[in-house]
Amino acid sequence: MKPFFISTPIYYVNARPHLGHGYTTIVADSVSRFHRLKGDATFFLTGTDEHGDKIVQAAEAAGQDPKAYSDTISQLFKDLWPVLEVTNDQFIRTTDLKHKACVRHVLQTVYDKGDIYFDEYGGHYCFGCERFYTDKELVDGKCPDHQTVPTFIKEKNYFFRMSKYLEPLREHIEANPDFIQPERYRNEVLSMLKEDLGDLCISRPKTRLTWGIELPFDSDFVTYVWFDALINYISALGYPDGEDFRKYWSGAHHLVAKDILKPHAVFWPTMLMSAGIPLYKGLRVHGYWTVNETKMSKSIGNVVAPLDMAQKYGLSAFRYFLLSEMSFGQDSSFSEDALVGRFNADLANDLGNLFSRSLSMTHKYFGGVVPECGELLDLDREVLELGHNAMANYQTQFEHFQFSRALKSLWELVRHLNKYIDSSAPWTLYKNKDMNRLGTVLYVILEGMRKVAVHLWPVMPSTSETMLAQLGVKFSVESTDLESETSSWFGLAPGTPVAERSNLFPRQDLEQREEKAVEPKKAKPAKEPKPEPKIAMACPECIEFEDFAKVDLRVGTVLEANPHPEADRLLVLKIDTADETPRQVVAGIAEFFKPEELVGRQVVVVANLKPRKLRGLVSQGMVLAVKKEGGLALLGPSSEVANGGKVS
Repeated sequence: MKPFFISTPIYYVNARPHLGHGYTTIVADSVSRFHRLKGDATFFLTGTDEHGDKIVQAAEAAGQDPKAYSDTISQLFKDLWPVLEVTNDQFIRTTDLKHKACVRHVLQTVYDKGDIYFDEYGGHYCFGCERFYTDKELVDGKCPDHQTVPTFIKEKNYFFRMSKYLEPLREHIEANPDFIQPERYRNEVLSMLKEDLGDLCISRPKTRLTWGIELPFDSDFVTYVWFDALINYISALGYPDGEDFRKYWSGAHHLVAKDILKPHAVFWPTMLMSAGIPLYKGLRVHGYWTVNETKMSKSIGNVVAPLDMAQKYGLSAFRYFLLSEMSFGQDSSFSEDALVGRFNADLANDLGNLFSRSLSMTHKYFGGVVPECGELLDLDREVLELGHNAMANYQTQFEHFQFSRALKSLWELVRHLNKYIDSSAPWTLYKNKDMNRLGTVLYVILEGMRKVAVHLWPVMPSTSETMLAQLGVKFSVESTDLESETSSWFGLAPGTPVAERSNLFPRQDLEQREEKAVEPKKAKPAKEPKPEPKIAMACPECIEFEDFAKVDLRVGTVLEANPHPEADRLLVLKIDTADETPRQVVAGIAEFFKPEELVGRQVVVVANLKPRKLRGLVSQGMVLAVKKEGGLALLGPSSEVANGGKVS
């Protein structure tokens, strides 16, 4: 088994978890699950960073000491991850005794090597970033991140001879193109290394800060927060003698946001070089989530709470949205409109509809068990070829952290399976009693659904397991061989019982929010105010909105259409409106439509119309149509939607 180690940044405890934290951690969880499916020896690390000036300030603002404050906020992160189905192997805190011991060990090693020296330095210090800035790095005299004027501080401190390792680092990056990805950030780091970055101040005097790890060679100073925090990636593995370090470090990948590129791409590898520790294998850098094109910030009040979104729209939908919406490495804008739109298009209309109609047909035509697969025709082989390519592309893109591309590849299979249902027309095969061909078609569909569900486990684990359970498959990571899924199409055993129905992703409507009315300024009253004109009703027979709301309009797909045995103008339709059984509707449209023209079409049905008999057959609703010159047009959605979707 190949080792694979994935870490998130350890999150600073000066604020509660927000969408950015949730995204990074869900990405890391999905990647770790993907590698577990591949059979790799996988370790997933996350945690909290708890030392430094900002923590002291936040604790004072909260009326607590730094340790108590850190305990509170760290626990918020720790409690959130299981709720988001994050399954990390370890949660580390920089206040852990083992971490402190490891930091002191690394510091002493680097000091003994002669790579730490004492000197006086004056510079522009940003308390928000907890770092010194050069004049060149400032923008209009301000910190580029916090837009505040730094404080000029001149003091004696310890410095790490980072400059000694910058050229070896540049050579390593150029020789290993995958070391930093996406490429835009690799190029950014190479551009940094052309500048005179100098050495790194790695201490703070206790006269200014006591909340930190004391230097092993001078008790009057504590460790600079970045030199402390970055070491968590090896302290968590038990460096220097831990078995986990020996087992996993050679496959180490760090996942970070672009705002902490420099510490991870410059500080950390030079620290490792000095300490004689092999470099990590890869640094993977993502962009920001923005709200209204503005980076999320506690100070401007546009922070999105991940748990709120997950509870509102479902955890699986939330995780799917995060991975499919952001092109990894680029910024992406978050909005509920976008979340609901992707939910309805990808999950309700495509995936949910596929499961709903396929399981329903399996019960109707084969008593609810997976049929035998007979001889494959060209139409079937096209599904297999497209499916194998889609899965192979998914796996390749996922391994390279291109999640949106990976899911787009997988959705080519999802959408093609829906089209395959329409083109192979199982209802017609059943009507013609061609059960061998019908069995082959349904087997190809159900096996394709199984493969989709397996590949979605890293993204939406619980729903993936639900989908597999609906297909009669008990999931386990150990029994899954992801790579073999691209070479075979016969993993589903004929005779396996499947669920009678599926309602995985009911269509969502964005909640309407009342805008707060802006109270107008009071105007001076006129001397003789004119009476308000009365508004005449345009329609004396208008109904109230509450009356209209009583009408239940739903979208459904016509599964069957047959002439009424006793009436030439009537057609008997069987329509899938996501109920337990297809709905029978008797419609007077035979004059305008041939039965075969209707099968597979989506129509709008009045679902709560009182049933009545039309020439001996019960009609459970009405399909809506509009008269046009020379004929009739059926009402339906402009694009395919999930059956049972409510018209509003």
